[in-house]
Amino acid sequence: MDTHGIMEIEARHSSGVYAKRDLVITHGKGALLYDAEGREYIDCVGGQGAANLGHAHPKISEAIHKQSKKMISCPEMFYIQTRSDFMLQLCAIAPKGLKYVFFGNSGTEAVEAALKFVRYSTGRREIIAAMRGFHGRSMGSLSATWNRHYREPFEPLVPDFRHVPYNKIDKLEAAISNKTAAVLLEVVQGEGGVHPASSDYLAHAQKLCKKHSAMLIIDEVQTGFGRTGKLFACEHYNLQPDLLCLGKSIAGGVPMGAVLISEKIGKLSPGIHGSTFGGNPLACAAGLAALQVQKEEKLSERAAALGSMLLTQLRGIDSPLIREVRGLGLMVGVELKQKSSPYIKGLTERGILTLPAGMNVIRLLPPLVIGQDQLDQVVSALEEVLAK
Repeated sequence: MDTHGIMEIEARHSSGVYAKRDLVITHGKGALLYDAEGREYIDCVGGQGAANLGHAHPKISEAIHKQSKKMISCPEMFYIQTRSDFMLQLCAIAPKGLKYVFFGNSGTEAVEAALKFVRYSTGRREIIAAMRGFHGRSMGSLSATWNRHYREPFEPLVPDFRHVPYNKIDKLEAAISNKTAAVLLEVVQGEGGVHPASSDYLAHAQKLCKKHSAMLIIDEVQTGFGRTGKLFACEHYNLQPDLLCLGKSIAGGVPMGAVLISEKIGKLSPGIHGSTFGGNPLACAAGLAALQVQKEEKLSERAAALGSMLLTQLRGIDSPLIREVRGLGLMVGVELKQKSSPYIKGLTERGILTLPAGMNVIRLLPPLVIGQDQLDQVVSALEEVLAK
């Protein structure tokens, strides 16, 4: 079927909730994607953060194929070795004190589970989250998400959620109390415009949670698994979260989410939560392979080095359109003085795929396997587009 036929069918039958781009992607390899016309693109969308290992990584493909011949689905009421191996490895690399795992199918589900767990374990209801934060689109995670565009059509949402300015210690201190079940934060706000937290802010958030016996939930759905130059972004700040929400690249692009749970919360009671597909053998096999690739290819170190060079190059672009360049590792935002959409389109025309983050930020989330020469092409294209 030709390009127009594929697009016409999706336009006719899809739900309509996605703003489509006029591209039919056929396949990918590493940091490259190809469309139905045979054109090559450098992928800085990166599966919206799910493609840290790039496209069609042979070890992920091999692990999925091998597991699919043995067993694809098995609920957590039964023990299986693939899941137990993955649990063991996740807890071994996790920040200090995180000893238990709940598996779901996405980052949103991980956040939903964490919200339920803190309310259950503390007996409290109030959740404090940050302005500009994004935590998902289901009703609980949406209640923690700040943007009115996402929230208003579905109100009233889950009660007892409060939002405070990000990176403002005094505002957080004024909001938290002995009624607070948890504080939910991103280390780098992705959808909110690629805003890294300050080390003082995160340190105070942890201290305030301990002072008020509240839980600290860190959302690393987008920042986890090497994206920021550490395996987990909270390692940059020596944070010890009570719950760590994971997703996106946890299984090399296979749908999966997880909550790592601290000893402080401890074991939860059977039946308070669950997931039919959570921890399924296929996703766990892909997750094991993804961790192996992370280690063997030193992707965290690669993201740190390449990200540092990329930020330097982008900050050197002489354009009156740029307000600020910020980021951590290979999670980068270029904030413009006007809407970013025309420039994202211009980059696409030059073979570079990028993401928005809000109305005026161009977000770059390239696979961590991207080459320096490919990043140089990205910078050159940005220079050309932003010069106009």
